[in-house]
Amino acid sequence: MSRPAARRIALAAQGFADPRPEPYAATSRQLQRVVDRVAVIQIDSVNVLTRSQYLPFFSRLGPYDPALLDRARDRAPRRLVEYWAHEASLVSPTTWPLLDFRMQRAVQDSWGGMQRVARDHPDLVAAVRAEVQRRGPLTSREVERRLEHDVPRSKDDWGWNWSLVKSALEHLFWAGEISSAGRTSQFERRYDAVARVLPKPMRHLVDPGRRPPPAEAFIELMRIAARAHGVGTEQCLRDYFRLSPTQARPALQTLVDTGELRPVTIDGWRRTAYLHVDARRPRGVHAEALLSPFDSLIWQRDRTAALWDFHYRLEIYVPREQRVHGYYVLPFLYGDALVGRVDLKADRQARVLRVQSTHWEDGAPAAARPALDRQLAALADWLDLDAVSCAAA
Repeated sequence: MSRPAARRIALAAQGFADPRPEPYAATSRQLQRVVDRVAVIQIDSVNVLTRSQYLPFFSRLGPYDPALLDRARDRAPRRLVEYWAHEASLVSPTTWPLLDFRMQRAVQDSWGGMQRVARDHPDLVAAVRAEVQRRGPLTSREVERRLEHDVPRSKDDWGWNWSLVKSALEHLFWAGEISSAGRTSQFERRYDAVARVLPKPMRHLVDPGRRPPPAEAFIELMRIAARAHGVGTEQCLRDYFRLSPTQARPALQTLVDTGELRPVTIDGWRRTAYLHVDARRPRGVHAEALLSPFDSLIWQRDRTAALWDFHYRLEIYVPREQRVHGYYVLPFLYGDALVGRVDLKADRQARVLRVQSTHWEDGAPAAARPALDRQLAALADWLDLDAVSCAAA
């Protein structure tokens, strides 16, 4: 398989070959089609442009009403729930129980603060669990205030220390013992009982014993990843849900043995790739889209380099003087190629979308420049900004 053919398969699998609706005309059904294609939408707290979960839908649908996404996440029956999938992510409720293997290792695999509170303060963890199940949805600060009223503690002891309460909540969330009923406008999780978050037909899955065993879950997670990729290596597929080689390889072999995946060779790739049996293989794809740094199309940086010869990294944590392209840089997709990148900031006080810098790839077609201008104008309008301001070259 040629690299251009592999690129077109990847773009089609991620929804970039689908026609866009008219601006602001996207429906819940069209939003759901994006969810069905990509399966995982990463969440991130950085808000220099907009929260990251909204951008993949803009990239595929154009300007749309973000309230459609909020409704799918926040209102019953939910079409999206939050959990640790790739990173913090929105996934279909049917995907949530497949991640039980991760929940079962919350004490071993979670971050230090979560492990310490589970080990050192089991009574606090139990009280937090009971409070959320009784009174949720609650933010972490609301849980602390409720506990001070409902289960008073001596301040001479550790009291209801906010950082400990937050760690307990995050431990319980990681362990699948509580869930998230959505986020506040300040990006705070609203913790709630799993039984109130999952759709009614799935509430039996509150019981871990009724969730799929790990071996079955790994097969299904690799199947989801393969559909979302169209074609990809083992590394591509297992990175989608952050599976280990030990978890992914037997599942991958099962999918090959059943014929769902077919091993293929892609020009210039050293590793074997796997083509999903149902992957679309379009002869051409023409897309024009700004991509979130957290878009599933470009998560796996080795894959991005292999498919597009596009070497991309997020420079948020790079000291300013060492950044090459900027702080919050969005790759620009034109046709079936990644042709440039722009460092963007939503200046909400001035009501301006600021283009801090633009960098074009060698060989970027001239037609990509007006296409980028169109996408920037559409993005500014969608963000309710009045103008686009480009920094002097």
